[in-house]
Formats: sequence, structure tokens, C-alpha cells
Amino acid sequence: MVGHAASLQDRDGAKLVFAQLSQTTNDALRKLWADGGYAGDLVDWVKDNRDVILEIVKRDPGQTGFQLLPHRWIVERTFAWFGRYRRLSKDYEKLTASSAAMIYLASIHIMLKRTPAAA
Repeated sequence: MVGHAASLQDRDGAKLVFAQLSQTTNDALRKLWADGGYAGDLVDWVKDNRDVILEIVKRDPGQTGFQLLPHRWIVERTFAWFGRYRRLSKDYEKLTASSAAMIYLASIHIMLKRTPAAA
């Protein structure tokens, strides 16, 4: 998990996330989807520095109002799951390490709830 200042652009912060990925984790990644905030130089940087395809999910240029975008709902659904955990519903933590730990704990709990019971 990578924490950084809110003043850092998303696409610059994404490079920090890629730097944290270990080689074994990165081998499992083949394709990533990102919203328009990550468009631009990041797509070329990922192509040059990682063996991953970064695809920007864009809405139709003439579209007004709500439009369901492919793959975007997965991220939004995950954020909604995190919002059900009291300590993740607001920014209660003083340290980014504490926030990261709470996200890990919530993720573990979510995955355990979705794992079929052992027979």
C-alpha cells in the first residue's frame, strides 16, 4: 500500500504503486483498467516500464448524465464494502500505516465471508 500527499496527481501516485509491486505480484498482472484521471503519459510509462497493459475506461464523449462504465463498478463496489467498516467510513487514523492496516483487515474479513466453509 502506498500513501502520499493529496496534492500529488493520481498518475504520479500510480508510479509509486507500481514501484511497490514485487516481481512475483507483477507477473500475475496482465491488464489494468483506470479512469480518465490516469490518462496521458502514464499509459506510455507503464508500457515502457512494466509488462502490463493499462487501459483507460472512458465515457462516450456525447454522453450526458449517468453512464455505467465497464469495470468501474468493481472499484466502486469495493469502496462501498470498505465504507461498512466504521474505522474506514471516515479518516480516523493519524498514521497512513494504521489506515493501511485497517484496509488489510477489512479486506481479509470480506474475503473470509465470501470463502465457502470448509467441509
